[in-house]
Amino acid sequence: GDLSLSHPAQCAVLVLCGAVHGEKSWQVQTAVKLVLLFWLSSSNAFQTRDWNEELQTTRELPRKNLPERLLRERAIFKVHSDFTAAATRGAMAVIDGNVMAINPSEETKMQMFIWNNIFFSLGFDVRDHYKDFGGDVAAYVAPTNDLNGVRTYNAVDVEGLYTLGTVVVDYRGYRVTAQSIIPGILEREQEESVVYGSIDFGKTVVSHAKYLELLEKTSRPLKIQRHKVLNDKDEEVELCSSVECKGIIGNDGRHYVLDLLRTFPPDLNFLPVEGEEMPEECQRMGFPKQHRHKLCCLRQELVDAFVEHRYLLFMKLAALQLMQQKANKQESGSTLLENGSSPTSPFPENGMEDGKKSPLEDGQVEEKVAGLDRVKELTETIASDDGAVDPKSREVIQNACKAVGSISNLSFDIRFNPDIFSPGVRFPDSSKDQIQDQKQLLKDAAAFLVSYQIPGLIKDCVDHTVLPMDGATLVEAMHQRGINMRYLGKVVDFITKTPARTQLDHVYKIGITELITRSAKHIFKTYLQGVELSGLSAAISHFLNCFLSSFPNPVAHLPTDELISKKKNKRRKNRNLGNADNTTWASMSPQELWKNICSEAKAYFDFCLECESVDQAVEVYSLQKITLLREISLKTGIQILLKEYNFDHRHKPAFTEEDILNIFPVVKHVNPKASDAFHFFQSGQAKVQQGFLKEGCELISEALNLFNNVYGAMHVEICACLRLLARLNYIMGDYSEALSNQQKAVLMSERVLGIEHPNTIQEYMHLALYCFANSQLSTALNLLYRARYLMLLVFGEDHPEMALLDNNIGLVLHGVMEYDLSLRFLENALLINSKYHGARSLKVALSHHLVARVYESKAEFRSALQHEKEGYTIYKNQLGEHHEKTKESSEYLKYLTQQAVALQRTMNEIYKNGSNANIMPLKFTAPSMASVLEQLNIINGILFIPLSQKDLENLKAEVQRRQQLQEALKTSDQLESEETPPERRASEPSLPLAESP
Repeated sequence: GDLSLSHPAQCAVLVLCGAVHGEKSWQVQTAVKLVLLFWLSSSNAFQTRDWNEELQTTRELPRKNLPERLLRERAIFKVHSDFTAAATRGAMAVIDGNVMAINPSEETKMQMFIWNNIFFSLGFDVRDHYKDFGGDVAAYVAPTNDLNGVRTYNAVDVEGLYTLGTVVVDYRGYRVTAQSIIPGILEREQEESVVYGSIDFGKTVVSHAKYLELLEKTSRPLKIQRHKVLNDKDEEVELCSSVECKGIIGNDGRHYVLDLLRTFPPDLNFLPVEGEEMPEECQRMGFPKQHRHKLCCLRQELVDAFVEHRYLLFMKLAALQLMQQKANKQESGSTLLENGSSPTSPFPENGMEDGKKSPLEDGQVEEKVAGLDRVKELTETIASDDGAVDPKSREVIQNACKAVGSISNLSFDIRFNPDIFSPGVRFPDSSKDQIQDQKQLLKDAAAFLVSYQIPGLIKDCVDHTVLPMDGATLVEAMHQRGINMRYLGKVVDFITKTPARTQLDHVYKIGITELITRSAKHIFKTYLQGVELSGLSAAISHFLNCFLSSFPNPVAHLPTDELISKKKNKRRKNRNLGNADNTTWASMSPQELWKNICSEAKAYFDFCLECESVDQAVEVYSLQKITLLREISLKTGIQILLKEYNFDHRHKPAFTEEDILNIFPVVKHVNPKASDAFHFFQSGQAKVQQGFLKEGCELISEALNLFNNVYGAMHVEICACLRLLARLNYIMGDYSEALSNQQKAVLMSERVLGIEHPNTIQEYMHLALYCFANSQLSTALNLLYRARYLMLLVFGEDHPEMALLDNNIGLVLHGVMEYDLSLRFLENALLINSKYHGARSLKVALSHHLVARVYESKAEFRSALQHEKEGYTIYKNQLGEHHEKTKESSEYLKYLTQQAVALQRTMNEIYKNGSNANIMPLKFTAPSMASVLEQLNIINGILFIPLSQKDLENLKAEVQRRQQLQEALKTSDQLESEETPPERRASEPSLPLAESP
């Protein structure tokens, strides 16, 4: 994670300054306490610290104004970073057998540990706690679900409600949960401590007024419904969370919530329930499907997207009904308007309805906007319980509420009951109807994921608004839309059935790579559990040979006997937590591993891989072994020696023991956010999008200061900030400042994300452009070549981003008069663009033009004319004869024809008169740097358009008008912007916009 630690001494001084300015003495006391904590932490990293006290004290700091909030966020970030570092170190010590268990007499799986005031437990099902949920598999996923819950409650940040510091560490095949310790919890029995929730999944349930009050504050942002359940004595107990969420009041008097693993509603696509029928769109995709455990939850992003979708539906329904009422009054007695679409009309099968005109044309749009405003006004009036609403309008709102499943019939309010379909939880009869509605809502949410979110993701990939380059970026794109990774098989399936299949080749390949490496990771996890510390490098190299090497029968080298026998004497060190014999790993063969990978992909992702060996996989899916190696190493924490590996050698394995340098823990934790800085950053982005560059620049510079204040020098968000700042500097003509900011962004991206992370590759491309603008041509070329090399490593040749890279390289080479080499890159880019954007797209037209320019420089006018004609035809068909692009192309064609004729004339003259010919000197001009830079700007999406002040005013007004329309009609068939294909949009005159990072 991002554990950048700012200097404690500075922290201390800042904390004191903040305290002196405060009026209240308790602030001073808290601040002094913090100073002591920070000094302690800096004096000795191994010193035992009271983590819980530190984490909770920082949360209690005041947050009324900006300086206070900055101080608080910085303190939270610092303590959190230290805690994560300590928890990681402790978890490794536990697995390596260097920590004594607090219950040493129990079986190794059951053991628990305390080290440095952190509590560690292993991801196994202890005492059949998860028996009904899938045993060990459920015990393995529960910690990450719990961590997501902690993250969410922390983000809501309700005063008086506390969560535990939680870090989940995967190391050497084991999952360790590290938690801070609630004061007093170790002296009491769990049954005595829990004052809210249930310790046995709903048999005995208790509630507590203070907890209900605190959790009620989180229920709206988290969309959790307050509900009643029955306990074992058939008494009704009221809760505002899932039953297994426990409330414990510590000896410090603080109210803690823990076990937040079911904060979000269950995912019914993976939870078959007897007698419950799933919606048709789910059944078409083969759901519900039995998963390995019953803790599958929907992601928070999905819940938010679903609620927003329902809100727009609610507004549209109410507006339609109000318009109908109005129409009825006008045509009194005439028939009702037909309701255009059923409220939940399903999404088009493949989510690819391109170019379909919205039924609402401009005139109706204005009317509809007025209708939506009226609905807003009405809901506000009803909410304030004003008697001024006429019954008919009230009825309209009630109908709309009912139609979208709102829990209130006066205003839009959708919430989920997280206990629905939870084994062992019973509900009172009085809430029967409510439970029925909740069940329907969960089915709708599951259907929404399948019929809106997955097609939406694929559509964005076709439009290139989402451009995954490796596994991590694909995962991020899926998670942003609330699609869990267990849907990966379905996403890849969906791609194969999409009409635009070839344009999704890159996403398909990444999906397959991800399926293979994730299945391999699952197998690797259990494989490693049977391995002694002394045999780690031998075992890992053997696994990688079976996974990637073409060598048919790799032999594992077992560690020598004396190494093992020494360990045997120290019984405690030899803590083999798995049941396997310590040497079974050595018998694995490539055939067996690949068979297991295919069955794992089928069982977990419901996807059939058609390959029995790595060479077959590479051939069938055109993958690269180096990419598979990178993905599996990142997922499992393997560090290998940097050298050329020969995977395809049939007589010797690719890896030896010496190649495996280390295995790192993979750590999941909460990332504390710098909220104020982030708001400044977002406002800056919005300003830039509207064309107010100077204001945007100021806001983003301010955000940068605040980020530095909270996170210290290195952080992924600071990197995004610097990139946008550099782009703005560049657009506003300050090339040297752009270069300086972008250099920092590159260094930071390398350090924080990794030298071959897709973001780093893009940072290199931006840096190359700014170097070129600053006349550092050879540096620009070197950077582009490096980006291309990394792109080959991360993905391979055939990717839309590669076309952009090759266009950049080709243009720079053209600028330095390396024409033949330049052509190779530009023609490759032309091929890739034609494949991914379609032969008739504007990107391809531009590619043709770039190739034509190089042929012109080589005086090969026939080829130049041929390419420019192709480009001209595309412009004419897409933009029409009178568009300036078409005119430019036409002018260039005329110029090329004149040059070609002049050259031919000269040649004829030479043939006719031999050496006495009277030759007119021909003009062969090397391209000017300015013209190359202009083309570089165009392909990198930076447009400079000379506008008069009046044009600017008009444009700003237009932007604002559009924004208002889009606010109101976000999904009304994706009006305005969605109607034009993305290339068309790029060519419409607009201000020099910075792409959002």
